[in-house]
Amino acid sequence: MNRNRALLLALLGVLLLAVLMNLCLGASGLSPSEILSALGDTARESTAARIFWYVRLPRTLAAILAGASLAAAGLLLQAVLRNPLAAPSVIGINSGAGLCALICMAVFPGLSRLTSLAAFLGACAAAFAVYLLARLTGASRATIVLAGVAVNSIFGACMDAIVTLIPEAVVSRSAFSIGGFSTTTMQQLRFAAPLCALGFLTALVFGRELQLMALGDDVAHSLLLSFVGLVAPHMTRILLKNDAQLQLPIAAAFGAALCLICDLIARVAFAPFELPVGIVLSIVGAPFFLYLLLIRKKRSRHDAT
Repeated sequence: MNRNRALLLALLGVLLLAVLMNLCLGASGLSPSEILSALGDTARESTAARIFWYVRLPRTLAAILAGASLAAAGLLLQAVLRNPLAAPSVIGINSGAGLCALICMAVFPGLSRLTSLAAFLGACAAAFAVYLLARLTGASRATIVLAGVAVNSIFGACMDAIVTLIPEAVVSRSAFSIGGFSTTTMQQLRFAAPLCALGFLTALVFGRELQLMALGDDVAHSLLLSFVGLVAPHMTRILLKNDAQLQLPIAAAFGAALCLICDLIARVAFAPFELPVGIVLSIVGAPFFLYLLLIRKKRSRHDAT
């Protein structure tokens, strides 16, 4: 077994441990025997069964789904744009989702089922807007990120305007922007899971083409018959050594485990009070983001000399 496959197995082990801890720990602890009993309690009559089926399981699945999907999306964006700082939040996708979700919550406050659909459509609209802007201006990969920052700013201003005109939307915006899994239901997951699974499978099927794109057009044309690899996003490049087939699974496992661990910290650290998981993720992610900026600055100085 080579190093990268061992790394994938280790990450899957950490992910499994994080799942078990998230199911067991919380304001009301559940023992492994209670979880096994809850699995067999289809009527969900006991307190442990209700906690498991209506609280712990949906939130654990949501953390896995969100973490894996965001990690995979970031990996693909960084590969295609050849920018280790590219992410859905940077190029406006998150803001597009937030804007449409906020509009939905402000206009249809009683129809919470539409929020997930509105967020999905908003994310698609933001991605299309960035692509169209880059297409019309003939932008390079580097300027696509700048276009995304502009779109991100526009959508953020629109959200500020909605909150100003409809003050009661402040609570909805805060809950959506900070992020969290405390109110996640299995019904919401039934909508999101197939879309995430379809995107993940598509990325696996077209992984070779995406990797070639990351190398640039000229290089891609010259490597159509003998594919060598690609420069992975910064984090994956640290963990792997030229094993492109495992980049997406490892990124997904890493993202899912990170999201689960941060959600666990958010629930347990100040129990019975709970922090939004987005705050914990920001505390963990900000130092790494600064680290990337410092690394890029050092490389720029080195190349200049």
